[in-house]
Amino acid sequence: MKLSTLVTSLLLVVSFSAQSAIRKLDLELYPQGIPGAIDTSNQGKLFDERFNDRFITAISKPSLTLYLPESKAVEKTVIICPGGGYFGVSSIKEGQEVAERFAENGVAAAVLWYRMPNPATMEIPHEGPLQDLQQAFYRLQQGGEQWQLSQSKFGVMGFSAGGHLAATGATHFAQPVIDSYDAKVLRPAFQILIYPVISMQANNTHEGSRNLLLGEQPEAALVTAYSNELQATEQTPPAYIVHANDDSVVVVDNALEYYAALREKNVAVRMLLLEEGGHGFGMRHKVDWFTGVLDWVKAQ
Repeated sequence: MKLSTLVTSLLLVVSFSAQSAIRKLDLELYPQGIPGAIDTSNQGKLFDERFNDRFITAISKPSLTLYLPESKAVEKTVIICPGGGYFGVSSIKEGQEVAERFAENGVAAAVLWYRMPNPATMEIPHEGPLQDLQQAFYRLQQGGEQWQLSQSKFGVMGFSAGGHLAATGATHFAQPVIDSYDAKVLRPAFQILIYPVISMQANNTHEGSRNLLLGEQPEAALVTAYSNELQATEQTPPAYIVHANDDSVVVVDNALEYYAALREKNVAVRMLLLEEGGHGFGMRHKVDWFTGVLDWVKAQ
C-alpha cells in the first residue's frame, strides 16, 4: 500500500473525530524535483500494522502532512520526524497522534515522511534524511503566508532515529546539504527529542540506525560528524529531551551526553528522565510527558 493512500485513510479517520476543526494538508516536499535523487518512485510500503500503529518503510518520495490548528494566528510550528531506525517511520504513534495534539492546542505540526538512506535511491545516502528535513524548513517557510505560518517560529521534534535526525538538523544547519539554502532559514527555533539516538559512536549508538545511515564500516570522520553530542555549539537551539532510564534499545546515555554537551555550550536545555517506559512509547506512556513539552514550546 502506498504512503499517499495510508495518509489519506488516516486523515479520513481524523476528519470524523472530535478534532474535526484541525485542517490537514498533504504537501509535496520537492515540487521541483529532489536534488541528488536516483529513484523517487516509492511513497512508502506498509511493513507492519500492529500495536495500533502503522510502520512505513522504503520511502524514496518524501512528503509532509501539515496539521493546522483552528486558530489562524499560528505562532509556533513543529516539524515532526517519526522514528524507525532509519529503516522506516512509525506513522501513527510518533506522527499523527503527536501532530493532532499539537494542533488541538494551537501549535501547527508537520509530519515529515523522510527518505530512508539507500544508495539505490540517492547519491549520498547519509545526507538524504537531513536534506529532507532542511527542505521541510525551507518549504514551510516559503509557503508560510499561504498556510498562515509567516509569523511562526519553526522547531523540530524527533523520536528515536527521528530524534537523531532532529538533533542533526539542530546541529548541522550551518552546513546546508542543498547549496542554495541559507543557514538562517534552516536553523530550528527549538528542538524536542524523545528517546533520541544522538551518538554514532560504538559505545552508545543504536547499531541498526548507525549501520543504515552511515554503513557498517563508516569512516571515523563520518562517525564524528553525525555524533551530535560532539557537534553542539553556542548557536544550537534550545532543547527539551525525554528519555526512560530503562530504555534498552537506545540507551539513556545518548540523552545524558547531549544534555551535558548543550550545557557546556550554554544552550538552554530541559530534560525529563522517566523511571521506566522502555523504548518507543510515543504518546502512550502513563506519564503525560507531552504537557510539559507543550508548555515549553509555547514559552519559547
